[in-house]
Amino acid sequence: MTEASTSTRISDTALIFEGGGMRASLTSAMVVTLLKAGLSFDWVAGISAGASNTVNYLSGDAWRARRSFVEFAADEQFGGFRYFARGQGMFNAEYIYQQAGGPNEALPFDWEAFQASTGDMRIVAFDAESGEDVVWSKEDTPHIDDLMVRVRASSTMPGLMPPVHLDGHVYVDGAMGEDGGIALSQAQREGFEKFVIVLTQERGYRKEPQRFPAVFRGIFRKYPALADALLTRWKRYNETRERIFELEAEGKAHVFVPDRMPVDNSTRDLSRLAAAHRMGLSQARGELSAMLEFIGVTLPAAETGR
Repeated sequence: MTEASTSTRISDTALIFEGGGMRASLTSAMVVTLLKAGLSFDWVAGISAGASNTVNYLSGDAWRARRSFVEFAADEQFGGFRYFARGQGMFNAEYIYQQAGGPNEALPFDWEAFQASTGDMRIVAFDAESGEDVVWSKEDTPHIDDLMVRVRASSTMPGLMPPVHLDGHVYVDGAMGEDGGIALSQAQREGFEKFVIVLTQERGYRKEPQRFPAVFRGIFRKYPALADALLTRWKRYNETRERIFELEAEGKAHVFVPDRMPVDNSTRDLSRLAAAHRMGLSQARGELSAMLEFIGVTLPAAETGR
């Protein structure tokens, strides 16, 4: 961690980032806030945009955490209909994840800091052929290319981005998996009973079933397991959120829930993205003391922003 002069390691609490595309313009503010407070979670999980938040957090890079979901959207190679028509995806994933993170590129990733960080990660993607989740850790990413292709795989929205072919498998967005996009079950399987969970939808949100299921089955006829997962995701997602709020009520989870989510997963208006990030910073800073109390950490006033 590079933002605070000292860091506090947290080993008994899982940190989980939900995805949500450009809604992470708001939740990336939690990355910034945690880094500035010097909070170093030993176990961090993320799916889709949450995978980007995860690796940015572990690299200790508050600048990149913000830029990834605010300024970077202005990059002319970021995506759009021109790239979609070429088969590169509405979001130009190869550029976003596997080119822009290199040295002297638009969004350089601090690989050395990531490797040196004490925390481990769990990034989840979905196998479009088998219908099973795959979970990757730092051990699976000995090189920056290994990391970035997996972040890309976890973030590959079906139909909007081409699937990732890796090690003989075809991967898409981990949100198609068991928990609908929030890696709670994985954390529980690994023995965690306390959680800090960063969500990207408002508290009253409920996902609705997809309309026109026959259309989706037609689009993904090559991958029937993916079509099934996509059409049933709404149920798994809603059930996971219910479990999260039950854990919160039991005092086992601190849940960051946006008071208001002013953007959607494909917003590219820089002023709206910047405003969402400011909203996230305000809320995250306001909730920091309660989160510290939950995880049992006391920080100097300067590091909590008081």
